[in-house]
Amino acid sequence: MTAPAFRKSPANRRHRFDLRSTTLFFVFLAVVVIALGFAARTVADAVERRPAWVCVLVVVGVASLVGLRRRLHVTRAARRAAAALDEAAREAADELQAPAIPPQRPVTEVAADDDDLTPEESAASYDDLTPEEFEEAIAALCERDGCSAVDVVGGAGDLGADVVAVTPDGRRIVIQCKHYGDSHRVGSQDLQRFGGTCFTVHEADVAVLVTTSDFTTPALEYAGRCGIVCVDRDLLEAWTDGTGPQPWGAALGGWAAGRGTAGAEA
Repeated sequence: MTAPAFRKSPANRRHRFDLRSTTLFFVFLAVVVIALGFAARTVADAVERRPAWVCVLVVVGVASLVGLRRRLHVTRAARRAAAALDEAAREAADELQAPAIPPQRPVTEVAADDDDLTPEESAASYDDLTPEEFEEAIAALCERDGCSAVDVVGGAGDLGADVVAVTPDGRRIVIQCKHYGDSHRVGSQDLQRFGGTCFTVHEADVAVLVTTSDFTTPALEYAGRCGIVCVDRDLLEAWTDGTGPQPWGAALGGWAAGRGTAGAEA
């Protein structure tokens, strides 16, 4: 049995001397040296004959180099600005795509839905509302306590009706809202205007006037004669926190004049 013959690795082979490649290398080197010498001689002759032109060429060359460098700086700055704008656009897009923070509960819902509010907290929350928001809060109370077809109709030409609804027992309730301060009580003229439309125009089974203030004595007397339920600040707070009756429940019990503190009408 004969052993296989191993081939020598190409790395172990000796490189052969190539005369042709060596000659071409030296010829190329000689050409480069001659060209460099000729260029140096030309520059020297130009400096001797026309030094001004050489200075101009040097200045132009330096200016070109400086301008090129500035262009490079401007290009880099532009790239950085573009990158910053791109990053800002991405952040803005992320903010727009991020889920919106749920809004805080308005005071209308707090006043209507939070049974843990103290009377002082309820009063403060109603005081912070606008007249329109106060009407929405009263509508929310009606919905909370089982009324259906609740609608806020207050505005120009409402003829005294701000909130209309149907009570749980099927009666039509018409409510006028007076968002007054403590020093501004509801007077008999307010009751008379409301009493002139609540039954004849709006066909109310239950007519209610609710206020953040209270009523004067003449106003309560007029309401008692006409069968209008008066809900003053104290009764409103009791209705809100669930410790007092709803206005339609009070009307069922024969209560029509409210129990707010009343003084003589100015």
